[in-house]
Amino acid sequence: MPKPVLTSQTVVALTDVHLKLESEAGPVNILKGISLEVGAGEKVGVVGPSGSGKSSMMMILGGLQPPTSGSVKVKGQELTTLNEDALARFRRDEVGIVFQAFHLIPTMTALENVAIPLEFAGVPDAFDRARKGLEAVGLGHRLTHYPGQLSGGEQQRVALARAFAPEPALLLADEPTGNLDGDTGRKVIELMFGMADRLGTTILLITHDPGLAQKCDRVVRLVDGLIVDDGRAAPRASLAAGE
Repeated sequence: MPKPVLTSQTVVALTDVHLKLESEAGPVNILKGISLEVGAGEKVGVVGPSGSGKSSMMMILGGLQPPTSGSVKVKGQELTTLNEDALARFRRDEVGIVFQAFHLIPTMTALENVAIPLEFAGVPDAFDRARKGLEAVGLGHRLTHYPGQLSGGEQQRVALARAFAPEPALLLADEPTGNLDGDTGRKVIELMFGMADRLGTTILLITHDPGLAQKCDRVVRLVDGLIVDDGRAAPRASLAAGE
């Protein structure tokens, strides 16, 4: 299994990563030895059939799921050597995550939702930075609104502001437009890419939308727990509908 060629600009480096989970029917091989390198500021679309291992790869990169074996480096840090507390600190400082279901805290205002990771990090001006983050996504007039008072697109913009607030090196986005209509989804992606460009953030974007994937710098395709195309070896072929 060839190893990624690491450079000072490498943000993500997976080397021969396996993930095996137990089930009632016996062990299930989710990832079967994947290797991937992603550079600083790169936007990578991740596609593949349901069950191919896309979300599992993202969970491993976010330090939310330990691999069975292999090396997982984010910004030069080997995640497999960190304990839970160290992983939480690393995730807080270096990794932003955006989910399809928003995952906002319903009892907190938009401002509080964005400020909370900054408060955990001990940032003294957490609420001021949160306010500026919400203004950057066009929600300066919604600071005191609760998630239930916001549209789906507005909730996802709050989630974006929260993910970018710590200025992470890596943003993991799992179907971020899955609950949005086409026009709203496009606006959210434009915001995401624009903020990433401004901060130099690397993006891994899981999507079933081939048009959205093609907006990325390259497309990585997973099938049955293996990377069958890392987007580097050849020009991107057209993606099958529904991947």
